[in-house]
Amino acid sequence: METLELDTVYVSPPSKNSKLQGKKSDSPAPSFISMKSDASMDSPLKFEGGASSLLHSKLQGKTSDSPAPSFISMKSDASMDSPLKFEGGASSLLHSVLQRAIGSIEKIIITDTGHDPESAAVNEFQKEFKLNLMKKFQCLNGVVINLGNQTLLNEIYTELYITEGDIGEVCNEHEVRQIEAASRRTTTEDTPIKCNDIFKPLSEQNKPIRTVLTKGVAGIGKTVSVQKFILDWAEGKENQDVHLIFPLPFRELNLMKDQNLSLMELLHVCFKETKETEMSSLEKVLFIFDGLDECRFSLDFQNTVRVCDVTESVSVHVLLINLIKGNLLPSALIWITSRPAAADQIPSECVHRVTEVRGFNDPQKEEYFRKRISDQSLASDIITHLKSLRSLYIMCHIPVFCWISATVLERMLGEAESGEIPKTLTEMYTHFLIIQTNIIRGKYSKKQESDDEMLLKLGQLAFEQLKKGNLIFYEEDLRECGIDVREAAVYSGLCTQIFREEFGLHSSKVYSFVHLSIQEHLAALFVHLTFRMEKRNVFKKSQLPVWFMKEKIISDVHKSAVDLALNSQTGHLDLFLRFLLGLSLESNKKLLHALVAQTTSTSQSINCTVQYIKEKISADLPIEKSINLFHCLNELGDNSLVEEIQRYLKSGKQSELFSTQWSALVFVLLTSAQELEEFDLSKYFSTDKITEDVLLKMMPVIAASRKAIIRCDSLGVKSWSALVSALSSETINLRELHMIVKTLDLSNNKIGDSGVKSLCAVLENPHCKVETLRLSNCGVSIEGWAALTSALRSNPSHLRELNLSCNNVRDSGVKSLSAVLENPYCKLETLRLWKCGVSDEGCAALTSALRSNPSHLRDLDLSYNSVGESGAKSLSAVLENPQCKLEKLRLCDCCLSDEGCAALTSDLRSNPSHLRELSLSENNVGVSGVKILSAVLENPLCKLEILRLWKCGVSDEGCAALTSALRSNPSHLRELHLSYNNVGDSGVKCLSSVLEIPHCKLEILWLCKCGVSDEGCADLTSALRSNPSYLKELHLSSNKVGDSGVKSLSAVMEDSHCKLEILSCDSLGVKSWSALVSVLSSETPNLRELHLNVKTLNLSYTKLRDAEVKSLCVGLKNPHCKVEILRLHKCGVSSKGCADLTSALRSNPSHLRELDLSSNKISNSGVKSLSAVLENPRCKLEKLRLHKCGVSDEGCADLSSALRSNPSYLRELDLSSNKISNSGVKSLSAVLESPHCKLEKLRLHKCGVSDEGCADLSSALRSNPSHLKVLNLSENEIGDSGVKSLSAVLENPHCKLEKLRLNNCDISDEGCAALTSALSSNPSHLRYLDLSYNKIGASGLNSLIALKNDEHYNLQTLRMWMPYV
Repeated sequence: METLELDTVYVSPPSKNSKLQGKKSDSPAPSFISMKSDASMDSPLKFEGGASSLLHSKLQGKTSDSPAPSFISMKSDASMDSPLKFEGGASSLLHSVLQRAIGSIEKIIITDTGHDPESAAVNEFQKEFKLNLMKKFQCLNGVVINLGNQTLLNEIYTELYITEGDIGEVCNEHEVRQIEAASRRTTTEDTPIKCNDIFKPLSEQNKPIRTVLTKGVAGIGKTVSVQKFILDWAEGKENQDVHLIFPLPFRELNLMKDQNLSLMELLHVCFKETKETEMSSLEKVLFIFDGLDECRFSLDFQNTVRVCDVTESVSVHVLLINLIKGNLLPSALIWITSRPAAADQIPSECVHRVTEVRGFNDPQKEEYFRKRISDQSLASDIITHLKSLRSLYIMCHIPVFCWISATVLERMLGEAESGEIPKTLTEMYTHFLIIQTNIIRGKYSKKQESDDEMLLKLGQLAFEQLKKGNLIFYEEDLRECGIDVREAAVYSGLCTQIFREEFGLHSSKVYSFVHLSIQEHLAALFVHLTFRMEKRNVFKKSQLPVWFMKEKIISDVHKSAVDLALNSQTGHLDLFLRFLLGLSLESNKKLLHALVAQTTSTSQSINCTVQYIKEKISADLPIEKSINLFHCLNELGDNSLVEEIQRYLKSGKQSELFSTQWSALVFVLLTSAQELEEFDLSKYFSTDKITEDVLLKMMPVIAASRKAIIRCDSLGVKSWSALVSALSSETINLRELHMIVKTLDLSNNKIGDSGVKSLCAVLENPHCKVETLRLSNCGVSIEGWAALTSALRSNPSHLRELNLSCNNVRDSGVKSLSAVLENPYCKLETLRLWKCGVSDEGCAALTSALRSNPSHLRDLDLSYNSVGESGAKSLSAVLENPQCKLEKLRLCDCCLSDEGCAALTSDLRSNPSHLRELSLSENNVGVSGVKILSAVLENPLCKLEILRLWKCGVSDEGCAALTSALRSNPSHLRELHLSYNNVGDSGVKCLSSVLEIPHCKLEILWLCKCGVSDEGCADLTSALRSNPSYLKELHLSSNKVGDSGVKSLSAVMEDSHCKLEILSCDSLGVKSWSALVSVLSSETPNLRELHLNVKTLNLSYTKLRDAEVKSLCVGLKNPHCKVEILRLHKCGVSSKGCADLTSALRSNPSHLRELDLSSNKISNSGVKSLSAVLENPRCKLEKLRLHKCGVSDEGCADLSSALRSNPSYLRELDLSSNKISNSGVKSLSAVLESPHCKLEKLRLHKCGVSDEGCADLSSALRSNPSHLKVLNLSENEIGDSGVKSLSAVLENPHCKLEKLRLNNCDISDEGCAALTSALSSNPSHLRYLDLSYNKIGASGLNSLIALKNDEHYNLQTLRMWMPYV
């Protein structure tokens, strides 16, 4: 991106104007302005033969030790001295200043070197070199502020304020937003360091500083700082240990980017006095690279060749990288300046100090205006006015805005000009433009193209280059906008306060606007006037006929601009959007008549624009985007949302806020003039209403406050990541964070060691009161666990639950954790270490800690670790301790046998009264182990409620021992898992004898795949008839239970005392189905789930008659029926049967969550009937599968119409293998673009969709991209064009698509390239991609494989069966 930085003035000459005095000067100017730009592309000098070797003899320098980093942040102070101005005899006065400086330099050189004849040549060279730099830098970057006037830098320069800081992350916000965020930063804790001392270590730092990186937004003062540093050195005032300073701006280095030069040759080109000069006694030099953001060549620090010889010729970027890395001239000092967005091009390990130029603080703003305006009463009025408008006062952090405000308000308040005093940014800049235009007209009396047309051409230039991100321009850019170069020269000479022409090397011309904000205002003016005068929307590539456009309103342009700005990832159009919308106000439209003669004057309402912005605010936007939209509403004069929130705050009542109001609350709090000393989230939201979305919205307020209190039930990874990002931000004001969170769940996110370390910084804070911390499957290693346990040792008393499952904790991590557990202040109650690579050694360390502090832990999960018999014995020593209160112990798949089971149960017999849950599944417990366990269960003190013995080798013999124990002590067990054991009918018969005991309270029984037949089922039902009132779940799947078994169960379920809610069984026939239908149609109130899907209900492939479907409907109509899942795949249901079914569902629509009618010929009429159910607001259907149902576009239209009426529940829709075609997809798209639509899975496999339908679908998803996670468009001829449409969705950062199937879609390498480009823009969400059976060749495959190098790339499955490779 080409960028320009204007470093601005702090003070311009005091005005002689006052309310009582005469007219002031017509040419208000900033005190000083420094221009930086890219340079034109003239070829640099080429060298033949050898360059002079005199300079390089000592430039090889000494190799110094690598200096330790010491990061600094820099803030400018303001010196308010009035600058000298020279008219007429300026040259003679400048000459006298130079003469005094020459004497000073000579005196310093003599003092330093005496009369040593060997150094005389060097002294003479240094004298000449310093004088040349003095001539270049003593007047504000050599720029003439007004014709005939020059300002000396020393007269107006302000010392910078430097504090410790760090490099931080790259900020992608508009620089004005960065200024707004920084406005709340306090400076009371900063340690000031002078600009001339930036290479001097702080008192506590011993190692020298070699490389300094200075950051700051456009116009904040970076280049002026560089200029002052050089000038003080050249005048002999500061840093005299530096022998030479070589200022090499990037805009000039750009001219040589295609040339091979040695370092010596580069210096000879840029500093001609270095030729033929002996400099062997010079050892310490400083290179200053100003304007990194203007760099036009790549800086690849990883793959650049190493260069150590100053005479070796390489490209300029290679020279630069080797200088910065210290390969070339390791003793040389390096100073780099940059706007924030480009600063990350320099690796942090190459930077030893970071400084930041921050602009004016509040006292400096006031001081500026008092120095700028000589009439102190007028200055006070200006200050008062700006303070009353928070958004304008914040902008005054930027010196150039102070100058603009002073220029406008001095004239309007001082001369009592008619019209409203500017209250918005747009008004301020429009007045400023009028003032500057009037100055031009006063100087250039011939009203030619230099007025209206030239202003519009400059506006077009501003707009076209702003879209590209260019802030500096060349002659060809001007010509593209119809600007004659000579005309531009005249205009820039007459109005230097708007547009500038600057000369680089070889007199090449570079053009720019004085400041980025002026370019943004002119760009907005161009867009606004183009529509007003030509009825043309510049955002639309293809324009409609003029007669049609006459019907269009300005809101259409505004909507296009809003969408464009919201889609910008960098926010570079945010301020432009504010200006564009503000220009539509009636007050501003009147002002514009003073600038250009508009051909049309309309009084079109801006209500459409206001409403559109409010709709966007209510959508799920990033908070920084919402904040800018509130600024836009302010420019439009609409404060209704803000006033609504202000009334809410004044009321002191706590009520539920909508998402729009959340954003308004953030805006009000951030723009308040009052300091946010303490922000307690619970004052605005009740604790149970503080969701992750709320916290994300409120994050800017948390970061801006001095003290934040967060009380909530849970935090997830999104809100936590945002909090960590805010805590690590350079602009954060937060000094004290109180976090009282019940659950912090970061599971299943690869936060890694670095994420855990960020977490630790919060956890060790004594104000942090997290009770539940879940970090399962987070990719954390031993290093991360060490940091975590260290933090928990610092603050152990709040955590109650810790889940580290599915991480590589291993024994060493458990040992670190054990040091926390043995702390008497540790109150941990739940510890989950499921699948953590723990062996018996780690288990021994854990149990040792628990022996020291046994009384708090209630829940321990060590499943899927190789604990073994030895580990079980270690655990036993804890369990037998009477102080041990463990209630839940899970040891699934822990390599235990009957021996380990014996060790555990032996100690449970000593202390049986606390354990409530025991899981030993997937261990080889066997019959002997179960018999030993039964001895514990029959103990009347045993209160075990849940026993899991899945896949434990239990036979009917073991089951008999178990049930014998339960008969002795039947009243406590609530849940028994015996699935995947060969229990058989005899084992079930034993169990039934327990179930029929009145004291048996068993509620859940799992007997899946246990070899149970109708005989065993009969025993179960007999027992349930005797004691029907407790069992709620019965799982009999994968057994040989037939019709007779289910019929007998059905007879039990008809009993009004039966509490069975969930029944899982399979292999049901028509008879058993009829029996179940009888149950469904009865008054039984308790049945919630019948697992009667394709797998478990054997009605699939059975031709159901309409009468049988009707009998099903009788049950579904029953208001007591609460079936949530209904699957009738391939059951021969006709359109008539579907009508009966939907009639039943209309009667009782609120329970069904999943409906599968796939492979039935329900056709369009059936879908039409179904649509009547879907549009019912009581219908909560979440999954609808209509695969291969004979539905066309007509049926799809009915379905879409229903979903538009009730779009917020459906999460999954399958219309695959139906000929819905493009028109059907178009109907669906109208549903998908609704912000209320939350569809997560959409399957349109083999639906006759082409690129046209894909374009409609993509357009809808661009409007509402954040919900869809699965999309299947396989076997549709969408082609490359369709994939390109989809790619526009995928590159949207709000797109959360995880699974995309596009097999057999006629896609070639071209479409694959578009897809790859989109995924590289937004790589972090897609997990599964199927591109099989397409025409993708090797190049397409390679481009996708290359994505793996992206650290954010999370694709886990890529299917590409490619016959073309």
